[in-house]
Amino acid sequence: MSRIPTHTVEDAPAASRPLLQKIVQSTPGGRAANLHAQMAHSPAVLTGVLVAARGADRTRHFRPESRCGPDSRVRGRRRQRLHDPHRRPARTNERLDEEQVTALQTGKPTSDPKIDSLAGLVREAAANSGNVTDTTWKAAQQAGWSDEQLASAFAHLGATVFTAYFLNYAQTDLDV
Repeated sequence: MSRIPTHTVEDAPAASRPLLQKIVQSTPGGRAANLHAQMAHSPAVLTGVLVAARGADRTRHFRPESRCGPDSRVRGRRRQRLHDPHRRPARTNERLDEEQVTALQTGKPTSDPKIDSLAGLVREAAANSGNVTDTTWKAAQQAGWSDEQLASAFAHLGATVFTAYFLNYAQTDLDV
């Protein structure tokens, strides 16, 4: 059972309504995910997650498939929730097959050294409170990632961790 109320645009706090409305309008199903509907209970939380997500997405440094995987380090019984939403963009990209997407999620090589170096860096950061070794950083640079791209990868990691923690904290019900 969810700990935080799940809102609609109509019953959300006034400051959350315009944000929730934008989410609803941009969603193919025409409704906010339970995650956002719960975050709307606190306008500051909903604003924060949307700003972080928008900032991470604006970087445009990463193909969708390279955004998979860091959530595999997030511990807890609700960890699986992040896998499926992150799988869809990866599967729709013609460059990765199902095995490669699964490899990203499980920490196995994908056969793309550039993506593997980035995934390794982000996993290491996730497992070590943001810390990565110089060796890992240099390996990602040598694979072709710029410092700007590596900084952007951290923004994606932060958004993923925030989302995973909120799902666990609020005990958000799964969307069907």
